[in-house]
Amino acid sequence: MKSVHQIDLGFPALLEFRGPDTVRFLNGQLTQDVRRVAGGTLALPSCVTDAKGRLQFRIWITEGMNGGILVEGPAGSAETLEARLTRYLIADDVEVCQLTGKWALVHFTGAIAETPPEGVMVRDSVRFGQPGTDWWIPAGLNVDFPEEILQLEGDALEAFRVEHGVPAWGKDLYEGLLPPEAGLEATDISYQKGCYIGQEVISRIKSAGKVNKRLERLILDASVPLDFKNLIDEEGRSVGELTSISPREMNGKRHALGYVKRGVVEIFVSSPDGTRHSAAQRFSA
Repeated sequence: MKSVHQIDLGFPALLEFRGPDTVRFLNGQLTQDVRRVAGGTLALPSCVTDAKGRLQFRIWITEGMNGGILVEGPAGSAETLEARLTRYLIADDVEVCQLTGKWALVHFTGAIAETPPEGVMVRDSVRFGQPGTDWWIPAGLNVDFPEEILQLEGDALEAFRVEHGVPAWGKDLYEGLLPPEAGLEATDISYQKGCYIGQEVISRIKSAGKVNKRLERLILDASVPLDFKNLIDEEGRSVGELTSISPREMNGKRHALGYVKRGVVEIFVSSPDGTRHSAAQRFSA
């Protein structure tokens, strides 16, 4: 049985969309099918893309306690996220409310039996590679969390994230990526719901069945320094870049995430001066 961990996600950017046209409007802006969260307690990841299908934000959506749709974005992105999502809000009957700083988010990597205090909003989500539970807590509300649940923070949290293959915004995810390059097509994209900004390009990628690079889970020798980035082939040619390396060593190995060019068979890690350091193994669960 997997242990349940508690992860404090602070105060992310948070917008609430309300009104009779909300679901239809957001479905035209996001890669995810917003209908899947309307009327329920599910939280799902989604991408916000530009007209060329390139990533602008990775967000999470869920229904709020009062029936509106909540859009959660990276901390510090509240204003730019709102500006992007309301750019095309013209004739739709939708109101947008800025809730950033009013709700804190704590995630549990699994189901917990404890009943949350009144006012806490509970949602089901898969944030760290396994089904879990979100607690949205109003700012200023003191909550006593179960003492037996291990809190993950710092290096322990970073190791947990990398070892579960979860990409992080600002490290493995950034503006300008094509979402399928980061492996987000299975979790963040609906190919059935219809048009949204960037949909034509992303659908074309699905039809072609390939991208020029892809985020992969790798296993490195523990002697590889944490600041190494360059991935090379057997001839010393650059074939990609490491984006995250676990700070935790296990049996002489470390887990990592990195982008690898299409068609590469053998991968090595090189030092900043270009010297080949050691082989990288592709992770297989």
